Amino acid sequence: MDGVITDTVEYHYQSWKKLCAAEDIPFTAADNRDLLGLSREDSLQLLLDRYHRKVSPEHFRYLYERKNQLFLELVAGMTAADLLPGVREFLDELAESGLKIAVASSSRNTQCILERLGIAERFAAIVNSSMVERAKPAPDLFLHAAAQLQVVPEEAVVIEDSAAGISAAHQAGMLVVGIGPREQVGPANLIFPSLAEVRLPSLVAALQNLREVSLP
Repeated sequence: MDGVITDTVEYHYQSWKKLCAAEDIPFTAADNRDLLGLSREDSLQLLLDRYHRKVSPEHFRYLYERKNQLFLELVAGMTAADLLPGVREFLDELAESGLKIAVASSSRNTQCILERLGIAERFAAIVNSSMVERAKPAPDLFLHAAAQLQVVPEEAVVIEDSAAGISAAHQAGMLVVGIGPREQVGPANLIFPSLAEVRLPSLVAALQNLREVSLP
């Protein structure tokens, strides 16, 4: 969701930075980039490990919940104006095509954010990391989303902007459309700068060609 449909990276950065400052833990823009696609729990553990901090299970839970509180305060004012370029048009094309679509995000706030953006009803399934055993880069989220849509993994296509998400999609046996710079989404099967450059008919044709090439 984040980086494809909307951009909450700055909100995550500010909420992590405020949380870490209160705990006297360094937090940089590079740290924030390393958290892209990871669950909140995995992100927090990564930061604690990176900066050699040990906390009790109770304090870990406090930090986990405090981060979410700070983030929700920042995103409270989000509206449909916060959709990234091309998203509404692409969703319109998907709706006209009759294709089934889902959101599979590490964020447990996915439903809330999609509702604020005014597009929650566009998706047949909304899946987050609380619904599966393992978050990205494990394939569980995408496999669960495919099951909710009653689609076999080999017929599913994932649109992603993070290395963790692309790895998860490949492990699930799905083709991946990368959104963003090549250095960020290089392992994807197809790459576009943003959804504004994606038109459904040409995308479907390109994906069909990829599937034909991969056949034995």
